[in-house]
Amino acid sequence: MNPSETLNAPRQDILDGAYKKAVWRLIPFIFVCYLFNYLDRVNVGFAKLEMLDALGLSETVYGLGAGIFFIGYVLCGVPSNLMLHKVGARRWIALLMLVWGALSACLMFVSTPQSFYTLRFFTGVAEAGFFPGIVLYFTRWFPADKRGQVMALFMSAIPVSGVLGGPLSGWMLQHFAAGQGGLAGWQWLFLLQGLPTVLLGLGVYFYLNDGIAQARWLSAEEKTAMQQALIDDEARRAAQRPMEQSFASVLGNVNVWMLGAIYFAIQMGVYAINFWLPSIIKGLGFQNAGAIGWLSALPYLAACFFMVWVGRSGDRRGERRWHVVLPLLMGVAGLLLAANSGGVVWLSMLGLTLATMGALAGLSMFWPLPTAFLGSAAAAAGLALINSLGQVAGFVSPFLVGWIKDLTHSTDPALYILSGVMLAGALLVLRIPPRLVNR
Repeated sequence: MNPSETLNAPRQDILDGAYKKAVWRLIPFIFVCYLFNYLDRVNVGFAKLEMLDALGLSETVYGLGAGIFFIGYVLCGVPSNLMLHKVGARRWIALLMLVWGALSACLMFVSTPQSFYTLRFFTGVAEAGFFPGIVLYFTRWFPADKRGQVMALFMSAIPVSGVLGGPLSGWMLQHFAAGQGGLAGWQWLFLLQGLPTVLLGLGVYFYLNDGIAQARWLSAEEKTAMQQALIDDEARRAAQRPMEQSFASVLGNVNVWMLGAIYFAIQMGVYAINFWLPSIIKGLGFQNAGAIGWLSALPYLAACFFMVWVGRSGDRRGERRWHVVLPLLMGVAGLLLAANSGGVVWLSMLGLTLATMGALAGLSMFWPLPTAFLGSAAAAAGLALINSLGQVAGFVSPFLVGWIKDLTHSTDPALYILSGVMLAGALLVLRIPPRLVNR
C-alpha cells in the first residue's frame, strides 16, 4: 500500500501540494547542474574531432584519456558521498562543481598525452560525489513510490545534454575554426563548457537546501507532511522486506554487488554512445562538424521523451524490473542494427537512436532498484558503492572501443561486444527477487 493512502484527505492535499513545490523548486535547477556535469564529462567526444590531429594523438590514447576519468571517479565515489553525508549536500556539491568546472576548462591547455590523462583523472576525482550525492539527496525529499519519475526527470539531462551539446559543440568547432584569440576550436569548447559549471556551483550554495527542515519555501504543515511520509515509507518497506542499515551489511549483500554489475553493463552501452557517437556518424560520411552535431542530437531527443514515459509507467504500475529489462533489450537490438547497417545512413541512425533510447531509459530506471531496499543509514555508502562499481565501465568502454577501432579500423566489432554485455545486464536484473524492488 502506498503510505500516502493512509492519510486523510486534507493532509493528502497538503502533501500533493508540497511535492509539486519540491519538484518545481529542485528538479529544474539540479537538472541544469547535471546537464553541465554530463557535458563536461563527455565533451571530449566532440573535441576529439580536432584535438587528435592537432596534438598527434592516436585513437587508443583518446580512449585511455576518455576512460581514465573514471579511475579517479571510482576511487573517490564512496568517500565523497560519505563527506556529503557529513557536511551537507549544499556545501559539498557546490565545492565539487567549482573544482570540476575549473579542471574541465583547463583541458584547453592539454598538449601531451600525460597532461590529458592527468586532467581527466582529477576531473573524475572532483565529479565522483555529484551523481550518487544527488540520488541520496532525493531520498531525503521523496518516498520510494515517487522516485521513478523524479529520477527520469533528473536524468533526462543526459539526453538533453546530447540534444543541446551536439549542435552547440559542433557550432563552437565551426565558429572558432579560425583560431580566434589564439585558441583552436576544441580549446574554446572546453573553456566555454567548463566555466558555466563554476557559476552553477556558486548557485548551488545559495539556492539548495540540505533537507526538508531547512526549506523556507515550504509551510510548517507541508514540512510535517513530507517528513512523516518519508518515515511511513521507510517503515512500510522495512516491514515488507529486510532493509540494509549499515555499510558492513551492504558489503555482505550479494544483491548490492549484483546491482553494481548491472549498472556496469548499462554504462558500457551508455558511455560507448556518449564518447563515440560523433565519430560513428563521421564514419558514415559526414565531415562537417555542424552536421555531425545536429545528427548526434536526434538519438538523444528521442531518448528524452522515452525516459520520462518509462519513468511514469514504472511509478504508476509499481513495477521496477521489467522497466529496466525491456529498455535494455531495445538498446541491444539498436547496437546490433547499427553494427549491421552496411553503412546505410538511415539504418545506422535508426539503430543508434534505439540504442540511445534503450540504454538511457534503462539507466534512469535502474536507480529506483537500490533505493528500494537500502535503509537511510546505509544509503550514502551503498549508493556510492554501486555507482562506483558501475562507473568502471566509463574507463573500460571508451578504451575498448578505441583499441578495437585502431586494431580493426571499425567500431562494429565493439558494438557486438557491448550489446552482449548489455544483454547480460538485462538477464541479471531478472535475478533480483521482485519483492525487493516492486511496490
